[in-house]
Amino acid sequence: MTRRQALARTGALGAGIAFTGALSELFAGTAAAQSDLGHTGYGPLIPDPNGLLDLPKGFRYRVLSREGDQLRSGEGRVPSNHDGMSAFAGRHGRVHLVRNHENRVTGRIPVPTVEGLTYDPAGKGGCTALTLDARGDVLTERVAIAGTAVNCAGGPTPWGTWLTCEETEDRAGTNGYTKDHGFIFEVDPADPHRSGAVPLTAMGRFQHEAIAVDPRRGVVYETEDAFQRPFGLFYRFLPERPQGGLGSLRAGGRLQAMRVPGVPDLSSIQETGACFEKIEWVDVPDPLATTTAIRHQDFGPRGITHAQKLEGCYWGGRCVYFVSSFARSADGSAADHYGQIWRYDPDHRTLTLVIVFGPDTDLQLPGESPDNICLAPSGGLMVCEDGNGTQHVYGVTRHGDVYAMARNAQNIGTPTEPEWGEFAGVTFSPDGRTMFVNCYTPGTTFAVTGPWRRT
Repeated sequence: MTRRQALARTGALGAGIAFTGALSELFAGTAAAQSDLGHTGYGPLIPDPNGLLDLPKGFRYRVLSREGDQLRSGEGRVPSNHDGMSAFAGRHGRVHLVRNHENRVTGRIPVPTVEGLTYDPAGKGGCTALTLDARGDVLTERVAIAGTAVNCAGGPTPWGTWLTCEETEDRAGTNGYTKDHGFIFEVDPADPHRSGAVPLTAMGRFQHEAIAVDPRRGVVYETEDAFQRPFGLFYRFLPERPQGGLGSLRAGGRLQAMRVPGVPDLSSIQETGACFEKIEWVDVPDPLATTTAIRHQDFGPRGITHAQKLEGCYWGGRCVYFVSSFARSADGSAADHYGQIWRYDPDHRTLTLVIVFGPDTDLQLPGESPDNICLAPSGGLMVCEDGNGTQHVYGVTRHGDVYAMARNAQNIGTPTEPEWGEFAGVTFSPDGRTMFVNCYTPGTTFAVTGPWRRT
């Protein structure tokens, strides 16, 4: 099967690619640099004798939690389908981890229902929360919210809470649900009972993927991972209480969708460094999608901008980054690509395509279908891979080099037809010394430590 390994321009020939432009996110390497990861990252990946996680020399991992084990709270078993995650600073050097579980109605191990934390008893998804001490040992593990559905990703807020997103539009009466789904919920990582299980309805009802918050303005950016045409939109939510704080988003606000003038489909843009000015934001006619899904609604004669597989979303510096994992013309996209990372600058109202992933045939190198992303201590990006074949967490340096950081060694297929689960939820501890990441299947949460470079 053809794989996507290098960040590449459309139509580039040969193995060596060099990008032009001054954007720090642009990849500026060659195939030779890719094979010599010691010059671009932390060195080659060392096979793990325990068959769990391959890392560079000098790095080590600890398994914090695995699906099927008993929650330390005694509330039931650790749920399956580990997905989006974030880390928060606690008292006395403690770290709080909040972890999504993307369980549908057929989820292997549902999130246990807990009084005061359950939205819809028929929902199998939700979040669990782990508290680690200053040495990284797990102190507690408990349910943070239950009764939600398909909790895929989300994102942290500047006031120290987690916004978990439902990637579904199922209504009450569908799949046995007793309430409408497709909302964002706020979770307090230190005390989930303070946040409860209240949908943030003003932020829209659609197939949510991830969010990122502008810490200066309080604006929340949201991605939509729609599976069929018309594809998803990129949104921003203008809260009534932009100063933030636990529960502030319940006060409501205005939901808008991004329009790139003259670009109905982001997949049609293939050149890294392509920049669009005067980005427009259009009010969503019916954020609750009471009769029509938002992406189907009428945004006027000029329409709205769509993109296939909008997933990861992260705030970095003064800009928001978001990911389109792939686009396929066979599915109805305007063009094909193997992954894009876009940057929106709210100060200048510009949208820039900063990374495009291109084709290669090496099954052992990253990467295709980028998904969750976060900032690394070195100032670059860490990207989770969600595609075919071997799965990686890979980094993009401030200079634009890509390197493999971790490889999933848990074969969930057979010796002759191996298969590996995707990575998700990559995040760093507040002090930058530990990378936390999930393996989706079998649900496993890792803590990775080692000689991280810092800036």
